[in-house]
Amino acid sequence: MKCGYVAVLGLPNAGKSSLVNYLVGEEVAVVSHRRQTTRNSILGILNTEGAQIIFVDTPGIHHSKNNLDKFMNKNVRSAIAGADVVLYLFDGSAKMDDEEKAYIENLSKKCEKLLLIQTKNDKKQQIFDFSAISVSSQTGDGMQELVKKIVELLPEGQPIFDEELYTDKSINFLIAEKVRGIMLEEFDKEVPHGVAVVVTSFLEEENIVKIDIDIICEREQHKGIIIGKGGKMLKKIGSLTREYCEGLLDKKCMINLFVKVDTNWREKNVGQYGYN
Repeated sequence: MKCGYVAVLGLPNAGKSSLVNYLVGEEVAVVSHRRQTTRNSILGILNTEGAQIIFVDTPGIHHSKNNLDKFMNKNVRSAIAGADVVLYLFDGSAKMDDEEKAYIENLSKKCEKLLLIQTKNDKKQQIFDFSAISVSSQTGDGMQELVKKIVELLPEGQPIFDEELYTDKSINFLIAEKVRGIMLEEFDKEVPHGVAVVVTSFLEEENIVKIDIDIICEREQHKGIIIGKGGKMLKKIGSLTREYCEGLLDKKCMINLFVKVDTNWREKNVGQYGYN
């Protein structure tokens, strides 16, 4: 039996969350066309015949600007330190700059078990001067080969998680991430990256689940945008969230959304808003 942790690294929007979600078969990480959408290191668990692969989906590598950024980069370093295998994903449809090439070269010296993954091969590909496994999360092309390579590199060991689990995250975390994902798609880039989402109450009754969710933004102007004219946008977010929760929980759900302003939340203790 093979079992181990696989760190998934790469620049923002390289396709890390899409790859983990595809392999696990469930939505465990926010996927968006916007950059830097993942904030926590999220575990996605893939159980195959003779192996358990535990993916650690990390935030995109970038320069630190505030406490949230520093927290995200710390997660990347921690993921590498605790990984049995490291995947470095790069966008195969985009040109690679010298900084990323240098990062890959440095990473190859630090990581004995490193796999380079060229993503988005359903799009026109660039030519690179190193070999990599070419994959697409849209078509599934190359995914079986990738899993096979990972299993070969994993150490022998018994499963760490029960076979029915596909993530170590709580229901509250998955719901909060879904709300954040909805907002990433609905709003201009200035608003969603300045937002935290926290499930403050989860009350499960016999025939319904009542869920209270706080949306914390940085400006009063953003609060107005999130709520929308006549509350239209907030109602849309609530409707999409309810649809997701009812599919996740297989029960009728009542969603209550509350929009609050905390000007400096990203500079404060990020653990207060679920990033720890």
